[in-house]
Amino acid sequence: MFRLFENLVDPYTEYPEEDHPPQTLWPFFLGYSQPFKKVFALTAFMSILVAGIEVGLIYYMGRIVDVLDQGPEQMWAKHGTELIIVGLLIVFLRPILQVLDVALINNAILPNFGTLIRWRAHRQVLRQSVGWFENDFAGRIANRIMQTPPAAGEVVFQAFDALSFSLAYLIGAAILLTTADPRLLLPLAIWFAVYLLLSRWTIRRVGPASKAASDARSAVTGRVVDAYTNIHSVKMFAHHDREELYAKEAIEEARRTFQQEQRIFTTMDFSLVMLNGLLIVGVVGWALALWLQGAASVGTVAAAATLTLRLNSMTAWIMWALSSFFRQLGVVAEGMETIAQPVKLVDAPNAQPLKLVDGRIEMSQLSHHYGRKSGGLNAIDLTIEPGQKIGLIGRSGAGKSTLIKLLLRFYDAEAGVIKIDGQDISTVTQDSLRRQIGMVQQDSALLHRSVLENISYGRPDATKAEVIEAARQAEAHEFIQELQDPEGRTGYASRVGERGVKLSGGQRQRITLARVILKDAPILLLDEATSALDSEVEAAIQTTLYGMMEGKTVIAIAHRLSTIAQMDRILVLDEGQIVEDGDHETLLSSGGLYAQFWARQSGGFLQMEDENT
Repeated sequence: MFRLFENLVDPYTEYPEEDHPPQTLWPFFLGYSQPFKKVFALTAFMSILVAGIEVGLIYYMGRIVDVLDQGPEQMWAKHGTELIIVGLLIVFLRPILQVLDVALINNAILPNFGTLIRWRAHRQVLRQSVGWFENDFAGRIANRIMQTPPAAGEVVFQAFDALSFSLAYLIGAAILLTTADPRLLLPLAIWFAVYLLLSRWTIRRVGPASKAASDARSAVTGRVVDAYTNIHSVKMFAHHDREELYAKEAIEEARRTFQQEQRIFTTMDFSLVMLNGLLIVGVVGWALALWLQGAASVGTVAAAATLTLRLNSMTAWIMWALSSFFRQLGVVAEGMETIAQPVKLVDAPNAQPLKLVDGRIEMSQLSHHYGRKSGGLNAIDLTIEPGQKIGLIGRSGAGKSTLIKLLLRFYDAEAGVIKIDGQDISTVTQDSLRRQIGMVQQDSALLHRSVLENISYGRPDATKAEVIEAARQAEAHEFIQELQDPEGRTGYASRVGERGVKLSGGQRQRITLARVILKDAPILLLDEATSALDSEVEAAIQTTLYGMMEGKTVIAIAHRLSTIAQMDRILVLDEGQIVEDGDHETLLSSGGLYAQFWARQSGGFLQMEDENT
């Protein structure tokens, strides 16, 4: 039975991806709810039906009190069959309807609805550009992805388990009291009007208060994760106290906002107790007055008393459900600030895969300043012939990394065009572009997975033998065989820790090299590819590096000029422009910036700052 309900909705069903998701709450929420429309409708019907049965039971208890006046023999003779039928319905039919209602909520909706939101939100965030991630805390993004689905699930749960049930119950109660005596409806109507005012007061305050508290919790997560992610820096600079204070500020703000939120609930609870006291006195007192006048039966008084006591116990639950409903909507709204952000860097309409033939790269009037007036690149014109090896040097901020990021289309250029084999990279699919480019970065961060998975990330369909061969070429096979993680996994099965922290910088770099060797892309980007290697290991893999470059178009950024001296061309960037272009000997003889850098090298490294700075 459980499986039947659990499979009513597939949370991974296909759906159209949106570059510009709805920016307001209800359209956003309704968009995610589309696969559940039929299940939601059935659940609402069942909630109303179950509420109607509960009110009917109270009515029938009052009826039993009235028929008891007829005496045992006469009562059984007239109503025995009726009592047996009602008893059987209560024992058998009522539990079946109740379990259908509960199963729809607990088994069909809650697990699948949260899963659907988490899955789609994660996919949406993964589509964002590198620049988007660089402008936020990874911890805060992850926190919002994780807290939004359960909050949305709670909204749906309260809508069906509490709100629709209570509304149906209230309508049923009004009908029951009207049937007994229309005058009994007056105190209920007055109570309900005041209850609505109290609900409105609570809801208007709890939504913003909940969002503020949720924002504050996300800030705590962001700051704490930031410290954990950079724990080496924290320890190295002995800044425990600084990080404690930095986190304490956010934690205290989270406490303050939570206090404000809870003050609303305390005020609500006190007001509700007072209001419910008036309800009990009003309805039951009026029913007694009617009985004293002979205008109401004992059963009517009993039903009215039972109904008001039931409403008294329900009202706190309903108000809490309402508060929870809007509080969780506040959490969803906070999550929307991440999940519903437009995806700005997208494939062009009808974008086609890149058809790489030779690997010729052309840049024309290429400019990018990250929205600022300075920095980045300024009107670059550059052509790299197929198979040509380019060395790229320059001071910090000269634009080297910007050029690489634009070639990978991590950003869209503010001006100018990049073409590969005559195809504007803004008109081809991003995935096809990046599949044709292999890159080794200075920051060789790895995934918290096995060594095998990290290397095969370059080509997931590679065999283990191919992975091992790539590791051998990167001088990584020997140390990989000696690895063992805390869970006892060894060799290629051992896990490397978050961002590869369990390995040395040189070991991480060699695994990164193995991954790019395995990928074997026709365009190769090297950003300080050997910076983390000691001289002995670097010398051992130099042959591998030059072998990787064979037949490929290569752009290599280096501070150690000896690593690019053998390149076909060396470009010197300064203040976002190419100021020198030539081979090693030509640039040395010209006496320009390259010659100055070469002369000022210390231990083979480029001194990146000007002498006068």
